[in-house]
Amino acid sequence: MEQPDDRGFADNLRGLGPYLTMGIQLAAAVVAFFFLGRWLDQRWNTSPWLMITGITLGAAGGMTKFIIAAMKLSHQQDALDAEHKQQKKV
Repeated sequence: MEQPDDRGFADNLRGLGPYLTMGIQLAAAVVAFFFLGRWLDQRWNTSPWLMITGITLGAAGGMTKFIIAAMKLSHQQDALDAEHKQQKKV
């Protein structure tokens, strides 16, 4: 049986989960596109242009995803804060 403090800690960790994964997703996008570009460079003998292009595309795509996710999480947090504020007024 969980203690009340344990539930609060678990809720906090659940709330942090999306924020923690955003950085991992950004890094994964850059690394994946780096290796894709490097593989294409080796295949078509275009070194280092496709690797550089891959890093650039990975960073741009990863940052776009990062910013969209951060904005979505911010809106969700604002909605939760407004809900808590309404509950306190009642």
